[in-house]
Amino acid sequence: MSVFAQQPVDELDPLLAQFNRLMSELLRGRMQRNTFQPWEIDILLDIEACHLRESSRREVLRRYQKAANRYVERGGRSLLKLSDYLAKKHRAPIITV
Repeated sequence: MSVFAQQPVDELDPLLAQFNRLMSELLRGRMQRNTFQPWEIDILLDIEACHLRESSRREVLRRYQKAANRYVERGGRSLLKLSDYLAKKHRAPIITV
C-alpha cells in the first residue's frame, strides 16, 4: 500500500512518527540505516524530484515536515508529499494592501 493512499487516522500515528524520523535523518544530512520502507522511498524520490536548491534545502524540508504534521493532525488521511506542499505554497494567493 502506498503512503499516499488514504489510510485510517489511527494507522497514521505510527507512520507519522516514522516520517518524522526520516525527516530528522535528512535534516541532519546523514542516514543511519540502509533499509527503507516502500513509502519512505516514495517520499525520498519525491524530494529528489523537486530539485531543491542546496542553499534552501534544509529550511524547505523543515517547513515541509511541519506542514506534513499539521496536515495529518487536521485530519489528512495520507502523508503530504513535498511536491504537493510546494505546489500548494506556490498557488497561495498574494494579498496586497
